[in-house]
Amino acid sequence: MSTTTVNISAAQVKDLRDKTGAPMMDCKKALTEAKGDIEEAVVLLRKRGATVAERKAGRVTSEGSVSSYIHAGGKIGVLLEVNCESDFVARTDDFKELVHDISMHIAASDPKFVRKEDVTPEAFEREKDIYRAQAAATGKPPAVVEKIVAGKMDKFYEEVCLLEQPFIKDQTISISQLIAAKIGKLGENIAVRRFARFKVGDPGETIAITQPTEQKAE
Repeated sequence: MSTTTVNISAAQVKDLRDKTGAPMMDCKKALTEAKGDIEEAVVLLRKRGATVAERKAGRVTSEGSVSSYIHAGGKIGVLLEVNCESDFVARTDDFKELVHDISMHIAASDPKFVRKEDVTPEAFEREKDIYRAQAAATGKPPAVVEKIVAGKMDKFYEEVCLLEQPFIKDQTISISQLIAAKIGKLGENIAVRRFARFKVGDPGETIAITQPTEQKAE
């Protein structure tokens, strides 16, 4: 059986690196496996990043940085703490870029929690009761109502939980997948510890906190 050799150009590798931030050799390998299909190569790199992230998810993240971001002419501000395993990684451009991107995302998307597990029981039950009442009003059977409620709760998490939200600069990935890609590249566990979002005129700020060693990339 003959095999077709696909020539991968430097331009293709650079294009994939620009899209994913992955190392050049990883980009070339992914492109070779994908036979030059850049979209398939992107998927391969994301899967590998997620796999690495899962392996490192339990490792302690005691270093990192606190960053501030001001948006919209001083009308919105974000304070964000992101943790990693070493001060060396915390000082890399890749880590700083990640922190900046997440800060900008928080300013634009206004999440209320870091992750699904941080949603308070009160908020969870309130939303679930609302969705159940809406679905029941359609006259559908109870089993169908519960399926509708489950689907709406998934959407609720995507709206209010930072790690579940689609990244504002690339709607095809979530924030957790963005973090997983950096974990795969930098080789250390990375976790969002907490953030606070302030907006001029709002009655109160959004403050969200989670435990860094418990975060898992999806």
